[in-house]
Amino acid sequence: MQLIADYFPLILFFVAYKWQGIYAATAVAIVASVAQIAYFAWRRKISAVHWLSFAIIVVFGGATLALQDETFIKWKPTVLYALFGTVLAVGKVAFGRDLIAGLLRDVTLPPPVWSTVTWSWVAFFAAMAVANWYVAFHFPTDTWVNFKVWGGIGLVLVFAVGQGLWLARHMQDPGEEAPRP
Repeated sequence: MQLIADYFPLILFFVAYKWQGIYAATAVAIVASVAQIAYFAWRRKISAVHWLSFAIIVVFGGATLALQDETFIKWKPTVLYALFGTVLAVGKVAFGRDLIAGLLRDVTLPPPVWSTVTWSWVAFFAAMAVANWYVAFHFPTDTWVNFKVWGGIGLVLVFAVGQGLWLARHMQDPGEEAPRP
């Protein structure tokens, strides 16, 4: 259920785009994001990621609709991926924290492995930001929408599964001490 709720605005964006075009899809994505935030508020599970995504869709989607220029909505995923990567990098560099470890509280890993996980996600988000920018501004809008929805979901899924397989080799029992280098 959580997965459906997380991807609800994206799926509705895709359907609306195929049915009515980019401006209708943008409006639908904004409305769906409002519904998503309301749903998570009702469940008392609104995360910072949801708020960030909501703010970006309202700003970039709103600019797209107000100015009737699809350029703004095409920047939305690039900005979101760049912000995710920046937050992880700043958490590590400025505060010495691996923020992903906080999200995966039930996973016990040695600190160097958490560092590797953090930097791999930073690199992944940077690559996704560049990939979205490239597809958005070098291909037709239809290609970008398909990439944004299916390519984005697919690449995140493949990367997350790859991370999970790699992490499985390094997981520890909660009481186990980390090996010394």
